[in-house]
Amino acid sequence: MTQPTLIRRSPRPLLLDLFCCAGGAATGYQRAGFEVVGVDIVDRPNYPFTFHRADALGYLAALITTGEITRYAAVHTSPPCQAGCALTVGTNASRGWGRQHVQLIPELRALLDTTGLPYVIEQPTGKAPVRRDLWLCGEMFRLGVLRHRNFELGGWTIPQPAHPKHRGYVRGYRHGVYRDGPYVAPYGAGGGKATVPEMQQAMGITWTDVREELTEAIPPAYTQWIGTGLLAHVETAVAA
Repeated sequence: MTQPTLIRRSPRPLLLDLFCCAGGAATGYQRAGFEVVGVDIVDRPNYPFTFHRADALGYLAALITTGEITRYAAVHTSPPCQAGCALTVGTNASRGWGRQHVQLIPELRALLDTTGLPYVIEQPTGKAPVRRDLWLCGEMFRLGVLRHRNFELGGWTIPQPAHPKHRGYVRGYRHGVYRDGPYVAPYGAGGGKATVPEMQQAMGITWTDVREELTEAIPPAYTQWIGTGLLAHVETAVAA
């Protein structure tokens, strides 16, 4: 897939990045032309843009109540995925862990709809209650990870790109069999999974070397592509 051209605008529209982690999504939006403000419930010293430590849902609700949400042009969200992630659900069921994870998407979606702003809800593939308006894969951007992700688009749309054939296996053990391949597994440790430098290179994330942050990140290439379309939507709405 052809990478979008970096567009410089001043002043940049402001994008709110909820559940921001270390800024994988934020960096893509910044490259697409947005100014980004991140919110996460824990400190993220590696986050490369303006950051606020807060509960994301509470922060969004407060912005709506005070009217300060009108400062923003769009919202991106990456809520915790464990409640619907296929890997978590399958592993918990097979091992009898029985751990319950809170599902935030319905409440989050209701708040986002209240803002009237275009928004994105990012989730991995699985059973989470997220609409699959867009589905991206690392191979679309010739990355060293597959990292399939669903994106729910609220108040705007963008075409679904074609999903190219994978070039091979994800390196590592699966069902006791080791396979080599052009992709690395950016989660866990051992069993052929990626080292921190391999994860950084494969996803194009250089500003953090914290394994936990890398395992939760989405490649900036995803949101640079999404952000280019989102910025066009925002500018068209302003001009109308």
